[in-house]
Amino acid sequence: MINLSTAPYAALLLRVSLGIMFLAHAAMKFLVFTIPGFVGFFGSLGLPAVLAYAVIALEIIGGVALILGIYAPWVALPLAVEMLGTIYFVHGANGWMFANKGGGWEYPAFWTVGLIVLYLLGDGAMALKPIRRATHS
Repeated sequence: MINLSTAPYAALLLRVSLGIMFLAHAAMKFLVFTIPGFVGFFGSLGLPAVLAYAVIALEIIGGVALILGIYAPWVALPLAVEMLGTIYFVHGANGWMFANKGGGWEYPAFWTVGLIVLYLLGDGAMALKPIRRATHS
């Protein structure tokens, strides 16, 4: 049974924490890897290097949109696709545990699930631009 009085706040907590995580993830690309380093890493994966810029933009814009609640469920979907991409292209071959060398796919998989849950749950409380969905009794 879902507690309808607290569910909007649960979605708010999930939405804001996911948004903060994406901003931190983007900041790591600037401060640790550097932009040229991250672009080069994308190229080393056999991906178009220009796609690295799109990933950084998605993480920054998506993170802010999640925190503010601007169409958050729809924003969660491309972010989930990005996380699936990190599993496929980066972490999948490193095993399950994220503590493994190169980071396993445990953390991005859990992150993906959180984003899908947010999509299914909805915007939550205090969203600036909530998505209006039909409700069923």
